[in-house]
Amino acid sequence: MKKRNIHVDYARWIFVLPALLSVGLLLIYPIFSSLYYSMTTKHLIRLTYEFVGLENYKAVLSDSNFYKAFFNSLLWTAGSLLGQLAVGFTAALAINRVKAGKGVYRTLMIIPWAFPSIVIALSWKWILNGVSGFVPNMLVQLGICSELPQFLSDSSLVFFTLIFINIWFGAPMIMVNVLSALQTIPQDQYEAAQIDGASKLQQFWFITVPHIKVVVGLLVVLRTIWVFNNFDLIYLLTGGGPANATTTVPIYAYNMGWGSKLLGRSSAVTMLLLAFLLLICVVYFTIIGKWEREDK
Repeated sequence: MKKRNIHVDYARWIFVLPALLSVGLLLIYPIFSSLYYSMTTKHLIRLTYEFVGLENYKAVLSDSNFYKAFFNSLLWTAGSLLGQLAVGFTAALAINRVKAGKGVYRTLMIIPWAFPSIVIALSWKWILNGVSGFVPNMLVQLGICSELPQFLSDSSLVFFTLIFINIWFGAPMIMVNVLSALQTIPQDQYEAAQIDGASKLQQFWFITVPHIKVVVGLLVVLRTIWVFNNFDLIYLLTGGGPANATTTVPIYAYNMGWGSKLLGRSSAVTMLLLAFLLLICVVYFTIIGKWEREDK
């Protein structure tokens, strides 16, 4: 029996080894290499570099452009996340009440999430083009605007335009997951509540919310990480402009590393970003853990 257990233990490690190697190569190594480079004068062109300790962190934290990028990231994440939750949650509740054609509606709603970012970015750049774009010209023809609005180059419009596009892109993912959670709620609970005279609002608050709040909480965690780290959509649409109006922390780190070639300082930015997101995850998972203990 002991030999058999030993063989089983070895077999477990053999099966797990490919996943461990993948995680080590794709996650652990980049983190520790970035941590090391963040304390050096690593340059993208020069081969030699020196160890400087926390100097890169001091330089980043004393740069006003970093704080502007950080504020943009907070605004971008909060606006996108709240919008995606509102639209996705509402769509899930609506589709869940549909009796016929639910699969068709769900497929149509998931279309934006199915396209890669580059297709979405180029499509919206064509739609919102300030010269020949469909939306600007339609607004002028309808008399809503006296001149063509520059959605992607006007500093007063561009950020809200990006948030709108991201809501359109990310809401289907929220919708599908919330809809799946809604379909696991036992219908007899709603029937019992109706017999007891509970209103629709009371049914939603005391039956629907407790069943789906953990799922929604996990979605908030994942979307917070993904949206805060989002680079491709903003970069493809505006490149961080105009005048750094849409520069977020990932774009700031990219410009520092590939524009200024200061790889060490860029690594310091990424480590600060990692620390902030880990802190956010700790707060989120603490709240979710409290919810799970209350449900037991």
